[in-house]
Amino acid sequence: MGRLDDRVAIITGSGRGIGHATALRLAEEGAAIVVNDLDPEPAQETVAEIEKNGGRAISVAANIMEAAEAKKVVDAAVAEYGKLDILINNAGTTRDNMFHNMGPDVFEFGVKVNLFTAYNMTYAAMPYMREVAKKEKTEQGQPAYNRKIVFTSSVAAITGNPGQANYTAAKGGLIALTKTLARELGPFWINVNAVAPGFIETRLTAAKKEGEDLGIPEQMRTMALMLISLGRYGRPEDVANVHAFLASPDSDYVSGVTIPVTGGQIGGM
Repeated sequence: MGRLDDRVAIITGSGRGIGHATALRLAEEGAAIVVNDLDPEPAQETVAEIEKNGGRAISVAANIMEAAEAKKVVDAAVAEYGKLDILINNAGTTRDNMFHNMGPDVFEFGVKVNLFTAYNMTYAAMPYMREVAKKEKTEQGQPAYNRKIVFTSSVAAITGNPGQANYTAAKGGLIALTKTLARELGPFWINVNAVAPGFIETRLTAAKKEGEDLGIPEQMRTMALMLISLGRYGRPEDVANVHAFLASPDSDYVSGVTIPVTGGQIGGM
């Protein structure tokens, strides 16, 4: 028996990194998974790994910066499994530059990929989460169970981070959105929370190579490690474990909070 038996979960950006680890973790707990990624190949690889481990999963490649594409993902989940219980808004990326060199196109991209994707997915999910719970409440006096929405923010949204004005603005927006939606959706037993990862080993935090957009200079990686009291970089699985808690019945009385997953990172918390 898993904590998420008979639950259906969408995890965006789950072809790689934190999203990939979260999809595997929720499947391990018994959830049927919808793997979403912009690139079909890593999404299909995540599905194959879940199925190899005995779980259920489908993949939906879509650019969820577009509202119609987000709706496609949600509709596919309901068409395959008949409902939607859990939405993990994890999609995101970085496009770093100091603010005085950050043109409007780069700033807008950062906000769209890190904030608008979450808006589009959550809005598309409302008919299958809020409206279903509302009907249950009318017919039975209360919703049948707690449904869950989780946003992947960042500790950088709490502390600030030079060179990431677009990223931190968007991730800070997710924290504010978490608080508001927790209030709006609470009467329908929809818990809304966020995680704020610190330095997690993914392709976004790998040593930056010449000419590449993604990654972090090695000097900054070394400095980051000095601020982590547990003495190691985080792993995607560390964040996935907190996602699993927030998606599970164990967190049914937790809503509107942001949980830092930082290994005791010093400063600004």
